[in-house]
Amino acid sequence: MTKTVLITGAAGGIGRATVQLFAQKGWRVIGVDRAPFDDEFPATGRFIQADISRPDVLERIFFQVREFTPTLDALVNNAAYQVAKPLLETSVEEWDDVMASNLRSVFLSVKLSHPLFKEAGHGAIVNVSSVHAIQTSANIAAYAASKGGLLALTRAMAIEFAPDEIRVNAILPGAVDTPMLRAGLGRGHVGHGDVQNRLENLARKTVNGRVGQPEEIAHAIYFLADDEQSSFMTGQALVVDGGATARLSTE
Repeated sequence: MTKTVLITGAAGGIGRATVQLFAQKGWRVIGVDRAPFDDEFPATGRFIQADISRPDVLERIFFQVREFTPTLDALVNNAAYQVAKPLLETSVEEWDDVMASNLRSVFLSVKLSHPLFKEAGHGAIVNVSSVHAIQTSANIAAYAASKGGLLALTRAMAIEFAPDEIRVNAILPGAVDTPMLRAGLGRGHVGHGDVQNRLENLARKTVNGRVGQPEEIAHAIYFLADDEQSSFMTGQALVVDGGATARLSTE
């Protein structure tokens, strides 16, 4: 029987790679993003252009999801918004926008998808958190707080949903070459040269000496969503960061 996955942030770097991988594996993919999906979306799936940070829009998204499928096998909460500036310069509106996009949207998406998991008799939720949930840097406080909250929410949901045969895990990517990463390179934490120089400086900070690719994160997401590969995992944080968090900052 064909499985169905809903992926938010489907038009971004990691989201796009994840859509492609699940489709290659034979899944029907529903993608959601407020940006357009410029390439051709998998023919067996459906792309919904909408903003998940708004509760009323999320309700309409899931109305379309239920029209498309009565069940879900996996939900990948990948959409994210980042404000890269000092905490003292972050406005209340910016803080709220980050929390609405990165944390509240997951809370609501899970509530709305739960009946579809129940109908399927099982499910897997993969929350795309970040290494910023466990180790962070200057000028990215709102994003780090949202991703830390998402990690705690993952554990809480894993406990609540275990009786329904729904597993909930988080993936914590490190530096991955995406538009969001490149946009955040102006914080000064990896020098002030051009983008390529900053990427190379960032790569040197990882243990394996390079920045990750979206496809590598997609494979880790698929591992957590696939009941054959990760059936005994729930409430866990899978760090995929090229070894960056393994090294002492004082080294």
